[in-house]
Amino acid sequence: MTIVAKIGGARAVDPAGALADVAALVADGEDVIVVHGGSTAVDDTLEDLGETPEYVETPAGVVGRFTDERTIDVFEMVLPGKLNTELVAGLQAEGVNAVGLSGVDGALLAGPRKSAIRVVEDGKKKVRRGDFSGTIEEVNSDLLATLLEGGYTPVVTVPMLADGDTPVNADADRAAAAVAGALDGRLVSLTDVPGVLRDPEEADTLIERVESETELDALRDAATGFMHRKVMAAIEALENGASEAIVADANGETPITAALAGGGTHVLPGAVGREGDGAAGSDETDAGDDGTENTSENEGAIES
Repeated sequence: MTIVAKIGGARAVDPAGALADVAALVADGEDVIVVHGGSTAVDDTLEDLGETPEYVETPAGVVGRFTDERTIDVFEMVLPGKLNTELVAGLQAEGVNAVGLSGVDGALLAGPRKSAIRVVEDGKKKVRRGDFSGTIEEVNSDLLATLLEGGYTPVVTVPMLADGDTPVNADADRAAAAVAGALDGRLVSLTDVPGVLRDPEEADTLIERVESETELDALRDAATGFMHRKVMAAIEALENGASEAIVADANGETPITAALAGGGTHVLPGAVGREGDGAAGSDETDAGDDGTENTSENEGAIES
């Protein structure tokens, strides 16, 4: 079964242990796909260029990036250009024959662009246009399967391909979820905390296992801040066919292996009411109150 390891882009995440762990898993015959973000590096680059990263709040209270034309140019430069190359080189150094891909390559991650997003500014709901973000609806699983069968380890990042010809931003957690769902894999989302905590200040309040819809409600209630995105991604992965979704600490010596062995927070198909394979996926994109087509609350525009 394919393991999809999502490596977070937070400053506190050191990818070295995860890369060595990928190498060990591949050497043991496991199929592994790495998905990564890098929102922090994008912000740093924007600031180096004299730009100010822009974040907006949706009516649902979710804070997300507004990706204008200048920002998507920086995404293309930093994620597939710099960070993806560094991770591929790191895996090659570990003896892994890694191949770097953005969602644009081979239309790996594809779907519609959000023509507008709903935001709250000064307490008022508004529609912002000109956002370069999208919703992943298709994964080129044949491309990934071909690489895996050839002995390669794919390293995937955004941007995605929107409407057949436009690179746009997408949330890297949800990109990993889409890949895991398409390949019926196990999603391991690595971050800078032990998993989902009932109390974010107390590491011993880890929620270890979520198997029912009632337990999922409690998980949602506990997920605050950036963890909201990871729980949402876990749900999407399971709804689309993944066998398991795990949120776990990135910074151990063997973080992926430790997560697969029971570490972190494990969310199982029963949590989304799915007892077997083939459950239908969810679609967060909707129409705005004013009838604007493909308007979203921008949950997918956050990338990390």
